[in-house]
Amino acid sequence: MNKPGIQLNEQELDELYEALTKVETKEEAKEFLDDLLSQRELKSLSGRIHSAKLFLEGKTYIEVNKETDISSATLARVSKCVKTGKGYNRILSKK
Repeated sequence: MNKPGIQLNEQELDELYEALTKVETKEEAKEFLDDLLSQRELKSLSGRIHSAKLFLEGKTYIEVNKETDISSATLARVSKCVKTGKGYNRILSKK
């Protein structure tokens, strides 16, 4: 889903995806994300992950909304992606 007016550079995206595949441990993930993202971006991404996990556990939109502090628009997008997308389900279901 691209926002209107935001152009994504395919080479840069490929480099990001490739870098993510090289992360092997939780500690490496922390170090990489700490370098890559601002505190605000980390908070935003971690909030989305937490919300997705709650949806995957079967919590309702209202329950997730009460438990998190992300915007209703973002929460709606996470909910939609959990229901119809592939990424959250594939990654968060891994053991």
